[in-house]
Amino acid sequence: MFIDQVKVYTKGGDGGNGMVAFRREKYVPKGGPAGGDGGNGADVIFEVDEGLRTLMDFRYQRHFKAPRGEHGMSKNQHGRNAEDMVVKVPPGTVVKDDDTGETIADLVEHGQRAVITKGGRGGRGNTRFATPANPAPELSEKGEPAQERYIIMELKLLADVGLVGFPSVGKSTLLSVVSAAKPKIASYHFTTIVPNLGMVETGDGRSFVMADLPGLIEGAHEGVGLGHQFLRHIERTRVIVHVIDMSGMEGRDPYEDYLTINEELKQYNLRLTERPQIIVANKMDMPGAEENLEAFKEKLTEDYPVFPISAVTRQGLSELLYAVADKVETTSEFPIHEEEETGIHRVMYKHEEEEKEYEITRDPDGTFVVGGAKIERLFKMTDFTREDSTRRFARQLRSYGVDEALRERGAKNGDTIRLLKYEFEFVD
Repeated sequence: MFIDQVKVYTKGGDGGNGMVAFRREKYVPKGGPAGGDGGNGADVIFEVDEGLRTLMDFRYQRHFKAPRGEHGMSKNQHGRNAEDMVVKVPPGTVVKDDDTGETIADLVEHGQRAVITKGGRGGRGNTRFATPANPAPELSEKGEPAQERYIIMELKLLADVGLVGFPSVGKSTLLSVVSAAKPKIASYHFTTIVPNLGMVETGDGRSFVMADLPGLIEGAHEGVGLGHQFLRHIERTRVIVHVIDMSGMEGRDPYEDYLTINEELKQYNLRLTERPQIIVANKMDMPGAEENLEAFKEKLTEDYPVFPISAVTRQGLSELLYAVADKVETTSEFPIHEEEETGIHRVMYKHEEEEKEYEITRDPDGTFVVGGAKIERLFKMTDFTREDSTRRFARQLRSYGVDEALRERGAKNGDTIRLLKYEFEFVD
């Protein structure tokens, strides 16, 4: 089964907790704090493996949780950092954040890696908090919570040439006679239900990869028919080979077919119109094909080359393959995502919205709700079983201005403050 789009949950490893410990060795006066730091949590890393062809493995395993770092230990022993979780993906995989739609990685080359979710850093042990004013602190941090997200994985085939056209125009037959690929061929629509790849070699020793994609019909960009599921695979191709049934044996006008398919490509992604096209007039061995070809050329306004062929009798294939090979050689790759060109003499400034430290809202029952990524991360890293840690958390909230902001919102002594699932009493 060909799987080319899946939704997956990934979570990095949380950092290990720091430890509160003291040296109590014989003959060692004033031993002092000896709590070690926690180890860093593991990242979830995707790595390209050229041996994979589909996202089938991700249909059965949709959750990837990296291991957490080891907790700190006594005698200033730091916890071990967790080993990164490396997940193999096929070349051509595009990874996007499900919530924001942001592209996280575009993985195309064998061995290429990308960090999908980062692990948390290890919490600090009480040795880190020792000061001349407080030489024996009973204070440590929990490990930092790791990044977690749902991602969408899309596989976009790495092919130089893409065959497009209506169902039953002869795309699969063409691929089968110019390469060793064995696509299913039959006299009914949508015989091809998954993309097929074939390596094509010309008479002068040049070669390129050709993809036969399921047939498109009108409205494909909106989800009509089968082809819409596989339009994404055309995005990586350098040359589009537009196959047209010039015999008109199914009662359609060849030029109308040509306009319809080009409109579908344009509606799906405007950048597909930048690709050079080669028009293949197929089924020229059928009656009436010559007359239809003449009428087609008269209506054609674009300067695309037209090659009359018969995939069944192999008429005109040699000239077509040489022309496709020439076009592939002279056409550069089209990046799916525009990248800013940078150099030593150049600086790129990227505007990013500053992460809010906190936000305060109020529930209908009068409870004040404090939220925000920084405050929540700070809360999760605080060990509330120790009084020193609790006081430190209160000082940090005060330094962020949370206390003053609550007063401005009308908080008074005894009011309930909620942070995540936990509730506190406001003391003025």
